[in-house]
Amino acid sequence: MKALVTGISGFVGSHMAEFLLQRNVEVIGTIRHRSRMDHIKHLNDIRLVECELRDPFSVENLIQEIKPDLIFHLAAQSFVPTSWNSPIDTIHNNVAGQVNIMEALRRFDLPAKMQIACSSEEYGHVEPHETPILETNPLRPLSPYAVSKVAQDYLGYQYHKSYGLHIIATRTFNHTGPRRGENFVTSNFAKQIAQIEKGKKSPVLHVGNLTAKRDFTDVRDVVRAYWLALEKGRPGETYNIASGTCCTIREMLDLLLSYSNVKISIQEDPARLRPSDVEILLGDYSKFHAETGWKPEIPFETTMKDLLQYWRDQP
Repeated sequence: MKALVTGISGFVGSHMAEFLLQRNVEVIGTIRHRSRMDHIKHLNDIRLVECELRDPFSVENLIQEIKPDLIFHLAAQSFVPTSWNSPIDTIHNNVAGQVNIMEALRRFDLPAKMQIACSSEEYGHVEPHETPILETNPLRPLSPYAVSKVAQDYLGYQYHKSYGLHIIATRTFNHTGPRRGENFVTSNFAKQIAQIEKGKKSPVLHVGNLTAKRDFTDVRDVVRAYWLALEKGRPGETYNIASGTCCTIREMLDLLLSYSNVKISIQEDPARLRPSDVEILLGDYSKFHAETGWKPEIPFETTMKDLLQYWRDQP
């Protein structure tokens, strides 16, 4: 079994690679010349290929040479605030790479199974009575990033229907854990706490909107879900990957703070507030559970402890 993991050097990509290696799957991953390698430097049994996914010829050569059985398409510009600053770059980056992969599969008539990492951000504005969110909920995206993910989602469906490609989209709700990028809220708070503990930062933790409610799943449960999506999911379908529970950002922060003995004050930073924010994201994963048996197994408390310890271990 041969698996291609796009964006293998990233947060989810590195955990996906570990998961696949544990199952004796041959792992090939795409990187770019500026990719950070610290997340995968401990993985000796993966093959890395430099590939600019926005370049159709580069992607075509990659797919023709590797002929993967499985594709986990994780590469993306995935930070919502960045999409406000660079909307067209975000949309082009996230859409073009996927289209190039699907076009290569179509041209070479390869039977590969492809998972597309979509997002709960696609749901955007959600009314209180619409939670927990089902896959059938209206999509009302509130950021250029979310729009790019809607495009990825629908393009996957279109290529399945038009060309018979085995494509499954996963709309993953917030996920976190060790190696999460420091721009993301859980990791940002954990890093600030670790730096305060080390005396590298004054005991003031800067925050944005603490009232938003989010559904958090451990990344190690998420990559297991991605594997099951291709093993047991139906092509052309979209599945929510979520914990089915949610908490406010303030509650998440309080949990992290409870793991530290240092006295820390909280200060709102206006620069951390978004032009528009999704008030609540609470997912219903019952469809995915019914078809694959998946359910989250790692408690949120364990995820937060592991994340904080990750930042404590950084030099």
